[in-house]
Amino acid sequence: MAGAEGFVEADNAEAIMIRIEHKTRKIESLLKQCKPVEALKTALEGTHAMTRDERCKSAHWIVVHRALMAIKDVDGMLSSLDPEYYDILMKYLYKGLATGDRPTCDQCLRIHEKLTEKAGFGCILRHLADTVNTV
Repeated sequence: MAGAEGFVEADNAEAIMIRIEHKTRKIESLLKQCKPVEALKTALEGTHAMTRDERCKSAHWIVVHRALMAIKDVDGMLSSLDPEYYDILMKYLYKGLATGDRPTCDQCLRIHEKLTEKAGFGCILRHLADTVNTV
């Protein structure tokens, strides 16, 4: 895990926001083409860029949320998703559950159940133990 020195400085927050805007347009295009799995993959890519800027985190959550809510075939999504994304996805599922929004929580719980079956409990434990790389 990276320490605090690995976080993006506030002056780079604008660059991150521009990347998120580009990602949003790409995801919307994929969703219009009925490609929700590709949209989710795109949303999860690059989430390793650490920042403490809540505006960036919030904007990225909106992008991931949009893709998550479009997923209908959870098993199909997980079988085509690279295992390297499992931990990142788990972080966003817990973020979704924290919203308290009923449709979001329902979708996150559906995905959480299948992801836990596929990736195991280590995925949950890594999320709970990682206090540095928050989403």
